[in-house]
Amino acid sequence: MKKILFFTGLILLLPFYIKAQKSPVYELYKQKYPDAHAVRLLEERKIDISLKDNEILITQDILEEDLYLDKAATYGSKRSINYSSFFDIESVEASSLLYENGKYNELEVKDFVEKDEMDRSFYDDSKSINFIYPSLQPGAKSKLKYREKIKNPRFLNSFYFADFKPIIKSKVTISVDKNISLKFKEFNTDGVNINFSEKEKRGKKIYTWEATDIDEYTLDSGSPNFRNTFPHIIPIITEYKSGDKKIKLLENVSDLYGWYYSLVKNINTDEADEELKKIVTILTKDKKTDLEKVKAIYYWVQENIKYIAFEYALGGFIPREANDVFNKKYGDCKDNSSILYEMLDIAGLKGNLTWIGTRSIPYKYEEVPTPVVDNHMILSYLDGDKVYFLDATGRYISIDMPSSFIQGKEALISVNEKDFLIKKVPIIEAKKNTIVDSTFINIEDNVIKGSGNFKLSGYPKIDFFNALEAEKNIKGVKDMYTRELRKGNNKFLVDDFKEINKYDYDKDFVVAYTFNIKDYVNSLEEETFINLNLDRRLSSLKSKEDRKSDREYRYKSNEKCITVLQIPEHKTPEYIPDNFSISNDFFSCSIKYTQKENTIIYELIVDQDFIFLTLEQQKELNKLIKKVEKNFKEVIILKDKK
Repeated sequence: MKKILFFTGLILLLPFYIKAQKSPVYELYKQKYPDAHAVRLLEERKIDISLKDNEILITQDILEEDLYLDKAATYGSKRSINYSSFFDIESVEASSLLYENGKYNELEVKDFVEKDEMDRSFYDDSKSINFIYPSLQPGAKSKLKYREKIKNPRFLNSFYFADFKPIIKSKVTISVDKNISLKFKEFNTDGVNINFSEKEKRGKKIYTWEATDIDEYTLDSGSPNFRNTFPHIIPIITEYKSGDKKIKLLENVSDLYGWYYSLVKNINTDEADEELKKIVTILTKDKKTDLEKVKAIYYWVQENIKYIAFEYALGGFIPREANDVFNKKYGDCKDNSSILYEMLDIAGLKGNLTWIGTRSIPYKYEEVPTPVVDNHMILSYLDGDKVYFLDATGRYISIDMPSSFIQGKEALISVNEKDFLIKKVPIIEAKKNTIVDSTFINIEDNVIKGSGNFKLSGYPKIDFFNALEAEKNIKGVKDMYTRELRKGNNKFLVDDFKEINKYDYDKDFVVAYTFNIKDYVNSLEEETFINLNLDRRLSSLKSKEDRKSDREYRYKSNEKCITVLQIPEHKTPEYIPDNFSISNDFFSCSIKYTQKENTIIYELIVDQDFIFLTLEQQKELNKLIKKVEKNFKEVIILKDKK
């Protein structure tokens, strides 16, 4: 009887035993990459570029094979392939491979669902094919194979040799007609094992890149975009031969600009809407200079034309008519630039349509003269040698500041059909992005009571205004001020506040407020201890010690905190900390104490003169901030008068 039960138990456990079997390839890569959730065994792209009837035809065959190393396989089950009017998906095959009885058995995906992708846009023509790999589990594989047709040769894809998981083999092959000229731009490939080969076969040139054993890449929070780190190539079709003629496509910036200009040259040909003309007249009638007129129009567009990203086919590149944008009161970046351009024209002023990439795109126009170099449109206004970069998609951006996410980027400025300028957007200096918090405090029954003036300029002001817009009632606003102005401890409360220059584009924003902080002052017999380092936001600039990647910040800034302590009548200072300062090439901080009559004045100044830090610079900054934090612990000691 015991033997029968034992045999029955084996039968019951057999399915679990089979399910728990792992392949040799799993054991190999689980040991090699113990912390990885998955490994890409193969990523292969075969690109064919042909010439037929003087038209360039491009197809891509893409193959991906992944091996799953832990329970996160479940999260890898859902997959999607994106496409749009520029990219067609002609065929898709997908399957799971489960290891059983010493071999992999294939389960094909049967159901593919197409849907519009409108998660982040009002409307665009992006679509996706969605499916689920069946029965994925640790040790299983997935296989995806699809063919993509690229309809416009200017949109030839970049190819990346790295991912957020290890890649065992990555290969791209480009077969191109001998009458089509290609060039290639490589980025971040130093130190990566990539083999390149070139040959001719049957009237085509064949270029091949193959990389092996590439470790996973890690990007910490706040890291620059992956394009700054991942090794990749950008193939560019420069020209092609049609009969005896050579037709340029994207050999240089002039070719890219020529195509861009062809898409915008015919906008706003209709007479401007009469109501729009009236608005321009009202906005500019009392303005004495052209720049004042530009400013008035620019601020009106920011205030009245809502930014909503939506694209359809070439609508992603062609601005809509200003009259349409005016009547709808919304538009994307190109549309906002279109109405701004038209309104300046009504006022007898010239704006310049401008293409630009955000800071997520690291390329320059000369090195990559293709549409991958930019993703945004603004308007430029040229005033002598001064260029004003007007981004009407934002709110509360003053005329002398670009939007923060294009700082340091190249701008391609349209002048006329043939001429253009490439200008670099400035990085706004720290002293224009200021936070000044001045407080006056008293000690009453071991409770701090005080009043303050909180003043913002530049990007911090813009951020604050955008946050204020989200608050719908006075309680929400007060809670926000309690949160943002917090100092001392978590018992800080704003009692009352008054806002000055709220939502003003040019003037500093000021909040006059009163507050109290309970349980912050300590007393022992005749001595009272108080720490005047009430605001310690500086610590947020520190990076984690285990960080592995560079760090990018939105803007430079300068912060000043001033606290004036009214010395109680029955007290006298026994100890005031020493002054302190520290600095390097990109950061400085100082703490100063001054006794003046019956007050002690504390002043903290922090200058953040950077928007990008390497790992080594982050470590250096951490050391400096730790020294500052040590001084943050210093306290003033007051003793009873005799």
